[in-house]
Amino acid sequence: MLGALSFELTGDSILRVGLAVVAGTILGLEREHHGRAAGLRTILIVCLASCVAMVVSNLFYQESFRAIGYGPSTHPDPARLAAGVLAGMGFLGAGVIIHQQRTNVTRGVTTAATLWFSAIVGICFGAGALGLAALATGISTVILYLVPKFERHIAKDWYADLTVKMDQATAVETVTTAIEALKVKVKGVNWEEDVVTGHRELRFHLKFKNTRLKTLPQEMVKALSTLPGVKAIHWHG
Repeated sequence: MLGALSFELTGDSILRVGLAVVAGTILGLEREHHGRAAGLRTILIVCLASCVAMVVSNLFYQESFRAIGYGPSTHPDPARLAAGVLAGMGFLGAGVIIHQQRTNVTRGVTTAATLWFSAIVGICFGAGALGLAALATGISTVILYLVPKFERHIAKDWYADLTVKMDQATAVETVTTAIEALKVKVKGVNWEEDVVTGHRELRFHLKFKNTRLKTLPQEMVKALSTLPGVKAIHWHG
């Protein structure tokens, strides 16, 4: 069996760890700026830990050549620990992804991807692939900091729910037609009806462009409030 690892802190190891800290800081600051749950400290620790894990994995592999009784075909796989790091990132990434039932919006996916990426960058630095890790960090920095500025100008599909309370005498087709007249697509309808009181509650699942997110609720309320039998309107955006 292998004994204790004879590790000496070298300039190369310090460089790898230091660059991993720099990369983790760059990535973490962007997430911290946006107030995400996994911010500077989390991403920095992930990047640093994965780097250290890879340095130790390489050291373990090198020590196997110096161990007595180990032949050329009995060396440990240096990539096994890296694979374990990436597998463990799935649990941490899932913890930062939140699905808001009220608004039907999923948040944290970019943060989870950044955590996963920071682990890969740390592994690259720990393995000694300094140029590749630096290049990846630079590209990811551009993606995280600059791409959102362009995304604001892209008209994307957006989804929201609209609850309409009305009398049974009001035709559902009338409400649907009024909604679609605003160039909004109805993806589905949840129907709830009180047969005793005659009250009807419909929840429309809507699809539209995100550029209309600020003005559409007011337009929708204005259009539907003029319909006979409509009692209440609730926008879930």
